[in-house]
Amino acid sequence: MKRLIVAAGGGGDAVAAAMLHAALYGDEDQAVILTYAWDRLLVDPVPGPRGPDNFTGLEQLTPAVWTVPANARPIAPAGSTLPRLAAELPHTFALIDPHHGVEGVTRQLEELIDHLSPESINLLDVGGDILARGDEPTLKSPLADALTLAACCQVNAPVRLLVAGPGLDGELPVDDLRALLGARIHTFSAADVESVSSVLEWHPSEATGMLAATARGVRGTCEVRDAGLPIALTDEGPTVHEVDLDEAVARNQLARAIMATETLDEVEAHSREICGYSEIDYERNKAAWLKDQPSADLVPQTVLAQLDEFEDEARRRRVTHTTFRHLTEVLNLNGSQREDLRQLLIDSRPEQYSAPLWHILVGAPGL
Repeated sequence: MKRLIVAAGGGGDAVAAAMLHAALYGDEDQAVILTYAWDRLLVDPVPGPRGPDNFTGLEQLTPAVWTVPANARPIAPAGSTLPRLAAELPHTFALIDPHHGVEGVTRQLEELIDHLSPESINLLDVGGDILARGDEPTLKSPLADALTLAACCQVNAPVRLLVAGPGLDGELPVDDLRALLGARIHTFSAADVESVSSVLEWHPSEATGMLAATARGVRGTCEVRDAGLPIALTDEGPTVHEVDLDEAVARNQLARAIMATETLDEVEAHSREICGYSEIDYERNKAAWLKDQPSADLVPQTVLAQLDEFEDEARRRRVTHTTFRHLTEVLNLNGSQREDLRQLLIDSRPEQYSAPLWHILVGAPGL
């Protein structure tokens, strides 16, 4: 009897789903994790989510659901973290296809439920932006969460909505989220992180990286994203809360508006109307901008000097940690250089590696 976990926003939510399964269910039957193939431009330079047609080597589980095995590959120029996740984790990763709107994702869920008869169905969101109304000024990526929320509320089966790491995605302030959260069902520990520790060495998710870091006891302020958003790492970071699914739908204007959509274009149109933008438009604009930006060469001496400058400025902002994704952008490197940068920094200054984050020491390097 498998358990079904829907990774609400894709990306790092799928890694958090694996961590959740280990924490709540241990070594029993592994989960089917239903997730988007939607990575940041650092990994996938093509804007928006990928569908089954963007991969080779997928395996059909039901008429509408395809799984991503370790030997699957995204068709260039697209990229995806899912095949590597499948290679390193014991779970089955099934692909959310949002191109047929909420009706299509609902059909996928219904087929999976009929096929698996799962013992439990959890909808997991890291950060809590799934609880957004849609008009919050800090909201950046409402579309994916609203789509999965709308689909989950329409299936004829009990779905439990869980929010892990309130506020860690930087979309809704944690002070605004507290009143919306239900019972705390778990607090991740360092032992829970071990199940995904190898993945955290390479996966670029910032929110799930901070979730794991707080579970390991890291506290402070972490700077993330291209804009350098500061995120507080507190005792609330590693917590997991249950939230009433119907209340979340009643609050989420975009989820309610897209219930009957049959295409991703329709979902985007509603997002532009309700939220004022589509996050895929943001990716389109950024991808076009990145094409014209020359990336820097990764010269160790130059990179370490630039890192010192960044850390001096970060200390003045009272920042204690950052992510390798943020450092890659700060240092004007491209996504293909991220792993080389990470290895250079860890090899050069191992005392600053606070896995999976980078620790900005109070004093200068070596002091």
